[in-house]
Amino acid sequence: MAESIDPRALFTVSYGVYILSTEWEEKKNGQIINAFMQLTGDPICVAACLHKDNYTTELLEKSRRFSLSVLEDATPLKFIGVFGFRCGRDFDKFNACSYTISESGLPVVTDYALASIEGEVLSVTDIFTHKLFIAQVRAATVLKEGKPLLYSDYHTIKKGKSPERAPSAVFNVIK
Repeated sequence: MAESIDPRALFTVSYGVYILSTEWEEKKNGQIINAFMQLTGDPICVAACLHKDNYTTELLEKSRRFSLSVLEDATPLKFIGVFGFRCGRDFDKFNACSYTISESGLPVVTDYALASIEGEVLSVTDIFTHKLFIAQVRAATVLKEGKPLLYSDYHTIKKGKSPERAPSAVFNVIK
C-alpha cells in the first residue's frame, strides 16, 4: 500500500455486512461481503464486489444472479465466520444456517437477516484482484425490523477481522 494512503481514512466510509449467495447447477454458495451499494433508482441497480478467487464469484459468473441477505447488528461472530472464513468448495455453508429458496430458485439466508435483495447481473468488470458485478434488482423483501450490522461495528465492537482477500483487509491494521 502506498505511504500516502492512511487506511483510517477509508475506514470512515460506511459499509454494511451482507451474505451474497448464488446457485449454479444445484451448487449453492454464499459469502460475507461489505462492498455493496445501490447505484440507480429506476430501474434499481446495485453493485457488489467479490474476490476473483472465491467460489461464490465462480458460481455467480455462471449463474449471473444472486440473493443478498442484510445482516442485523446482533449477528454473532461465529455465524459470520461460517460465511466469511470457510470455503464452500469443501464445506456446505447452508448446512450451518436457516435459509429459504426464493421463487427464482436462489438460496436466501434468513438467520440474522433483516432483508433480502435479489439481483440479475448486467455486467462484470475486472478490478485487479476483484470482480465488480453490476445488477438489476428483481426482488426485495423485508424479513424483520432491526438495525443493520455496520462494517465498522464488526471491527470495533465485535473485534472481527477481514479475510486477507477482502477489499477491506487493509482495515485489519487499524487498532
